[in-house]
Amino acid sequence: MITVICPTYNESIFIEQIIRFFLNAKPEDKELFIVDGGSGDGTREIIKEWQSKHNNIKLIDNPDKYVPFALNKAIKMSSGDPVIRLDAHTEFADDYFEKIIETFIITGADAVGGPMRAVGKSNFQKAVAYATGTVFGVGDSKIHAENYTGESDHVYLGAWKRRLFEKIGFFDERLLRNQDDEFHYRAKSMGKKVFMNPDIKSFYYPRDSIKKLVSQYYQYGLFKPLVLKKIKSEIKLRHLIPSVFCIYVIGLPVSYFSVLYLLPLLVYMFLNLYFSVRIGHKLIISILSLIIYPAIHISYGWGFITGLFKKYN
Repeated sequence: MITVICPTYNESIFIEQIIRFFLNAKPEDKELFIVDGGSGDGTREIIKEWQSKHNNIKLIDNPDKYVPFALNKAIKMSSGDPVIRLDAHTEFADDYFEKIIETFIITGADAVGGPMRAVGKSNFQKAVAYATGTVFGVGDSKIHAENYTGESDHVYLGAWKRRLFEKIGFFDERLLRNQDDEFHYRAKSMGKKVFMNPDIKSFYYPRDSIKKLVSQYYQYGLFKPLVLKKIKSEIKLRHLIPSVFCIYVIGLPVSYFSVLYLLPLLVYMFLNLYFSVRIGHKLIISILSLIIYPAIHISYGWGFITGLFKKYN
């Protein structure tokens, strides 16, 4: 039997899609833990209706609301192996579970998953999907390499052998964001095998407004310093560049005394223009990309700087 976990909060629009996928996907022997953070939009009522027809669907309350609490609670209550995480804003291939099980068998890995395939319905989402899949947008992280097969420091969402929690512990509940990053980094640092297989297919829908996107990347940056303080071996240049860029931008008044200070800004503007317009998308996607790149860089960078001084319980 496999265990499937889906944290939720106000997901009435998406939750039935997740439940139908779970029920229709193989293998037959499986359990679904939906861990709800106190939804008030009808999500819980929808789950209960399905639950009345299928005894392998379980609804758990998560008074702490956030994802690491949801995952830890469900893992401890469940009994299947492997443990597979779902996300309500993601669509999954019909053979998603099968490919995960197959990858565990072939590789002997402790954790497996696929790449983060971002897609969009609106022009804004399509632009975010493009920008966050480029090296200029997010660096050289393997999780965005859709055709990469092999060991990785991270995978999207993730599936884990139950033995892994016995060996390295559970998700760090201080990390309201990036808890999956830290967990996979920790596993790798302790000699465990994290394997990415592009045959494990899912499709993630990014935030649909600039406000939501900025908030998301600020949160990513905010909790990243704690991740890197814990797992120093995973410090990469891509984690640091946005915060350095933010410090540089703050210092722009220095250009009054020396125009040479503007050179890095000009390089950044050129790269932004190059990566935005070199693609064969509609004009609106290129225009939106020009805005999205600095939005995610500055919000992540400022979050990272703030996170350096954040105190954690």
